[in-house]
Amino acid sequence: MKRFLAIAVLALALIGGLVWLRSGQKAARERDAKQEAANAIVPVNIVAARTADVPVTLDGIGTVQALYTVNIRPMVDGPLVEVRFREGQDVKAGDVLARIDPRTYQATYDQAVAKKAQDEASLANAKLDLARYQKLAKSQYTTAQQADTQRATVAQDEALVLQDQAQIDSARTNLSYTTIVAPVDGRVGIRQVDPGNLVHSTDTTPITVLTTLKPIAVIFTLPQQDLPKVMDAMQNGMPPVEALPQSGDGNDVLGRGRLAVLDNQIDQSTGTIKLKAIFPNQNLHLWPGAFVNVRLELSTEHNVTVVPSEAILRGPTGAFVYVVKDGNIAERRPVTISNQNEQLAVVATGLKPGETVVTAGASRLTDGAKVRRLTATAAG
Repeated sequence: MKRFLAIAVLALALIGGLVWLRSGQKAARERDAKQEAANAIVPVNIVAARTADVPVTLDGIGTVQALYTVNIRPMVDGPLVEVRFREGQDVKAGDVLARIDPRTYQATYDQAVAKKAQDEASLANAKLDLARYQKLAKSQYTTAQQADTQRATVAQDEALVLQDQAQIDSARTNLSYTTIVAPVDGRVGIRQVDPGNLVHSTDTTPITVLTTLKPIAVIFTLPQQDLPKVMDAMQNGMPPVEALPQSGDGNDVLGRGRLAVLDNQIDQSTGTIKLKAIFPNQNLHLWPGAFVNVRLELSTEHNVTVVPSEAILRGPTGAFVYVVKDGNIAERRPVTISNQNEQLAVVATGLKPGETVVTAGASRLTDGAKVRRLTATAAG
């Protein structure tokens, strides 16, 4: 029995020794790994923080809309005898786009003119008779009743002449409608009715659609929480607006314009406010129906400390950067960000101009790690 207990004690001691040896080896490996990590030199890209004037902006998503959209439809009935525009052509207000057969309307106009001439002749004769009756009535060669009757006849003929003039105006208007002109400057679209077709004023299909592209509008929305900021910015005039493509790095500007309209109510279903900006669009980079990103500039922060946005890291305690100190040692530095966009971040506290921060390679860094500088340029 004693021999068995001695063997068991010896076995336990052997197992304990093996466990202690392995744990010691593991601890040694961990110490070696930590030491190696501490001694490792991490290659990083760095930039120097600088001072700059940075705009304070709000970003939204918008839809491009033509400043004017006009459906070119006939105002009178008749055969479409001529289409004078090319599809996609730029036209000016007053340019002739199409013509409807005017002969019927010309005849109606001529008839109205002739009827007026006839009634004017009757009116002239009635006025002469009235003058005679008035003289005879004074001499008592005729009764005053006859003079009054003739005066009524003159009044009736005058009314007929006025009615004839109204008929002439109506006929002239209908005749003018046979020549279809552009009401605004713009670009015509695809022709939807060919010459030779009979068109009517009740047709729902337009001959073409005319849109004004220069200038052009962009309708966009912002959260209702941004309304006070927008109202404050509008106190100094309409703020500038940039239209950006939905894909890209944020530097490709499709157009620059200004805010034109702030809608008079908030959309309760979405909690957003609608705004409208106008762009000159001289290069025609903005096209009706397109979706764009919109950047509204509210104000400008002057002489603030800025770094590239990629230098800003986020942790459980907030934003921080890695500052490269003397001896190429990385220092984790908490910072406060007051404004940030795709390119720049404005550092309110925690960083001074001239200090260098890591922009690439920070994922491998720890506080106090050694780094190897690959680049050193100014922020932005």
